[in-house]
Amino acid sequence: MPLLSASDSTLVLIDFQARLMPAIHEGAALVAHAQRLVAAARLLGVPIVMTEQNPAGLGSTVPELAGAGPVIAKTSFDACVEGAFLEALAGDGQLVLCGCEAHVCLGQTALSLLAHRRRVAVVQDASGSRRPDSKDAALARLARHGAEIVTTEMVIFEWLRDAAHPRFREALKLVK
Repeated sequence: MPLLSASDSTLVLIDFQARLMPAIHEGAALVAHAQRLVAAARLLGVPIVMTEQNPAGLGSTVPELAGAGPVIAKTSFDACVEGAFLEALAGDGQLVLCGCEAHVCLGQTALSLLAHRRRVAVVQDASGSRRPDSKDAALARLARHGAEIVTTEMVIFEWLRDAAHPRFREALKLVK
């Protein structure tokens, strides 16, 4: 996949939920990075899909990200089990994933997408777990299985590709 392309990507937000985020290591920072990704996606026309794990138990998406895109509720840790999720990601475009928990829902979903031969990039600074070692293990495992591990700024600048991009100045404000 070497470079991400705004015209061929979908941003996938996994389980940024109100009752879960306070337990996530550096949860507020993860939400802030996800907000930047959402803003860049909107600016550059990248579709956004969201999931919520057992919303009756974990609540809905945090207010900072609510309404960013269609939400697929699930009880399975692997979002690919939900037909609506795979339908929302139809095609063969690149998938940029972020969310929680890296070693559970995000990890299982990414591994399943890779098994479906999808191109997956996981945004490490917008993904988390309750324990940092769980996140580290998940990202290492995902990389071994073919996921690209990227940062928020990498995604934004790859989506832009060029300082001459007509939305460059607006996007630059997201990373400063």
